[in-house]
Amino acid sequence: VQLQASGGGSVQPGGSLQLSCAASGSIEGTVAMGWYRQAPGKQREPVAFITTSGATNYADSLRERFTISRDNGKRTVTLQMNSLKLDDTARYFCVAGNTIASVHKGSWGQGTLVTVSS
Repeated sequence: VQLQASGGGSVQPGGSLQLSCAASGSIEGTVAMGWYRQAPGKQREPVAFITTSGATNYADSLRERFTISRDNGKRTVTLQMNSLKLDDTARYFCVAGNTIASVHKGSWGQGTLVTVSS
C-alpha cells in the first residue's frame, strides 16, 4: 500500500486546514486509515483513525476540533482540522492497516507538514 498525503501548510492560530491521504496499490491493509503526528522534539502520537465501516477513534485532546472521514470508493481519508493551535504544529503522517489497534504496524506515508504560527 502506498499512501500520499496532501494539504499541509501554514496557518494562523484559530484557522483551519484539511489534510487528505490517498491510498494506492493493494486493497489489503487499508481497512483502517488515519493519522499520526510528530511535533519537533516530541514523540509521534496518534491523531485520528477511521475504518471502512465508519468507526472512528480520536485522541481525546483533539476530538472536539478534528474530524476524520473517508471515501471508500476513492480510497481516501480526510482530516479536517479546526481552531488550530500552536501546539498542532507537526508533521502529519497518513497510516493504513488492518485494524485501528494495529494500524501503526501497517503502511506509512511520508507525511505532510502543518505549521501553526502567528
